[in-house]
Amino acid sequence: MNFFEAGQEIETCVVQISKDSVFVELNQKTEGIIERAEFENEQGELSIKEGDKIKAFYLATRDGVPYFTTKILGQNADVSVLENAFKSGIPITGKVEKEIKGGFEIKIGEQRAFCPFSQMGFKQRKEASEYIGQNLSFRIQEFGEGGKNIIVSNRAILEEEYNSTLESFSKRFLVGDVVEGNVVDLREKGAVVDIGGFLAFLPISEISYERVVDIREKLSVGQELKAKIINADWQRERVSISCKELEVDPWDDLSEFKEGKKIDGKISRIVDFGIFVNIAKGIDGLVHISELNVSSNTNLKKKFTVGENISVVVKSVDAQNKKIALKTSTSTEQDLSASKYLNEQTDDGDTYNPFAALLKK
Repeated sequence: MNFFEAGQEIETCVVQISKDSVFVELNQKTEGIIERAEFENEQGELSIKEGDKIKAFYLATRDGVPYFTTKILGQNADVSVLENAFKSGIPITGKVEKEIKGGFEIKIGEQRAFCPFSQMGFKQRKEASEYIGQNLSFRIQEFGEGGKNIIVSNRAILEEEYNSTLESFSKRFLVGDVVEGNVVDLREKGAVVDIGGFLAFLPISEISYERVVDIREKLSVGQELKAKIINADWQRERVSISCKELEVDPWDDLSEFKEGKKIDGKISRIVDFGIFVNIAKGIDGLVHISELNVSSNTNLKKKFTVGENISVVVKSVDAQNKKIALKTSTSTEQDLSASKYLNEQTDDGDTYNPFAALLKK
């Protein structure tokens, strides 16, 4: 008894792979067969393994065994097979023979088909010459004159595969998931990261709580990293990730930054209204221009330098809004030197006089 119609599509699971066949699981407590060659590349390497889920089309039952295909191999296709592929929507493989007016001549078995330029390739279009000689998958869009007029599309296959992959990724990667990936490209505003076959974007601001100016000082192409998915817009094919989300937020505990505490830091940014000073990993405070003993129209970028050491005093802390106000101070080193100098002087009971102290030496 036949439970399938010719061309019927099913989703199934690979249960076994032999020398010539791939056995797939069916609902009727039996197995179907697909030719192993459909899953091999030119080097004979398999693109599937046992346990993989695949989609296939029913062809026919032979000796009581249902046979399926993921695509009809061109060398095995005659006119009747191609007509059935057209009616059932089954993909076929064909060889791109040559470029002709308006497109390409495709050989499928003993038949000739035509693929328009617009129907070759999808996301990444190549030069026409690069397709010549390749064996590619097509879907028959028109079948006329007993097989003498066949129009095929490679784009239709690639679009379906892409949409299927995108749907799979949308189920696999959810906002909040922690993923592992490899950096494949570095850009001014962030890094492109491959997370299991999908390219996600790591903004430079999400690399670390520590301010990153030169991305190449933190990341390199090929580097492995862990990150959290913070945004996934599958309609626009955009996924954003963050390494910073996996770090402890330094602003969660500001207990060490008491008002009046003196800290040695480094200038991290210079703006018109003041200078930002890095006082701990991931924490910058602001010294407002009014605290810098300069006029309001001073060009601060000419007076200060990013990376310059500077001593500051905590003026106020706004933990809720992640803001720390600072004011300038003498350095800790200067304070220690002054303290040591004063401690070395003899105290005669009167007000300390450095000149008198020097005369006593």
